[in-house]
Amino acid sequence: MSKILATWFYSGLAPKAPGTWGSLAALPFAFAMYLAGFSTLALLVAVALIFAIGWWATEMETKGKDNHDPGEIVIDEVAGQWLALLPLFLSHVSPTPAQMIFWMLIGFGLFRLFDIFKPFPVKWADQMDTSFGVMFDDILAGLMAAFVLLGAMSLFSGL
Repeated sequence: MSKILATWFYSGLAPKAPGTWGSLAALPFAFAMYLAGFSTLALLVAVALIFAIGWWATEMETKGKDNHDPGEIVIDEVAGQWLALLPLFLSHVSPTPAQMIFWMLIGFGLFRLFDIFKPFPVKWADQMDTSFGVMFDDILAGLMAAFVLLGAMSLFSGL
């Protein structure tokens, strides 16, 4: 069970760019949460739940191994990606499904930029060498992406 979750239903086993595939695999779940009417609080609860599950799954999958952050573990990307999309779930925002997909793709790109280039404090968390650090750096990247996405949405959508 920990392998299925850590690899986010095996999306992390892609031979190239597993983090990108894990982030992409998070998007349909986020879109389903949007269609189901998840509130901002419900999304935050989902992120917290995935964070806790991911921390456990990462611990299980890396126990006794030298590499604390193997590429196939992508549940951290799921938590960060969902957090990056938080502005789309704010109560005063009501995008159409087409607008939602557009902004989700922008949020995806922003999250991947922060996750790949790891500006401070993302890099600091990435260097923790623990299962918590594996998860936490993506939370920080997701928060940074969310702030930029909120600014972009405000600028271009008149929010």
